[in-house]
Amino acid sequence: MTITESPVTSKPQSPRKQRRSMEDLLAPLEEIARTSPNLVANHDARFEVNGESYELPRYLFVGPRGGDTPIRVGIFAGIHGDEPEGVRAVVQFIKLLEARPELAAGYYLSFYPVCNPTGFEDNTRFSRSGKDLNREFWRNSAEPEVRLLQAELISRSFQGIISLHTDDTSAGFYGFAHGATLTKSLIEPALAAAEQFLPRDHRPTIDGFIARNGVIRDRYEGILNGPPKVRPRPFEVILETPATPPEYLKELAFVTALQTILLEYNKFIAYAPNL
Repeated sequence: MTITESPVTSKPQSPRKQRRSMEDLLAPLEEIARTSPNLVANHDARFEVNGESYELPRYLFVGPRGGDTPIRVGIFAGIHGDEPEGVRAVVQFIKLLEARPELAAGYYLSFYPVCNPTGFEDNTRFSRSGKDLNREFWRNSAEPEVRLLQAELISRSFQGIISLHTDDTSAGFYGFAHGATLTKSLIEPALAAAEQFLPRDHRPTIDGFIARNGVIRDRYEGILNGPPKVRPRPFEVILETPATPPEYLKELAFVTALQTILLEYNKFIAYAPNL
């Protein structure tokens, strides 16, 4: 699938030598995918910006069989190009799953580690077109990255959607919970697990929203989320790390929170037939 974007003339392109390398960052995943029985790399989601070809990287991790129907969860990072913490955490989480595939038993996990490739290269929040991609979803956006991601959200029929972000205005870890009624039951254990490495943000107002124990129930319009008309709604969790702690602590908090969500949702699925 290839999408072409009209040339952008309002902003000069960043010099190539100043761009971060997405290829270097994802090299460990490509190495794993070459020999792994669990991880599959997909390179056919492409788009063009100012005559340059870009890829929306996608990876599928197939966990050991754990039930009749695999649980489909999408994990997204790097929708804001200046938030590399989530991108690196996805790489570390996939490494963990490769070493311990039983952690993903019963799951088909679709990973989108760099949702804004040009923003990641340029180390900017926005894409090279000057758009905040996380305000463009389900709004008839012409942004090629958004259109590709929307196609994934529709075709994959995810039961859960997890997004990783960084907040440079917060001193603690927190999250947004939306969608399925069990979402709050997933995010609270995730935040508690992350507290092993980072403090929780206990402010009553976070990012302009009312919060309780680090959990926000509201959200911005146009963010990456499930298709508006899909029923039943997937659980939707956004995890936010503060920007200032050491990189390894931010990655550990994300990885631990992700692992906890998978564990808690598996418990719910196992218990649900008895409800």
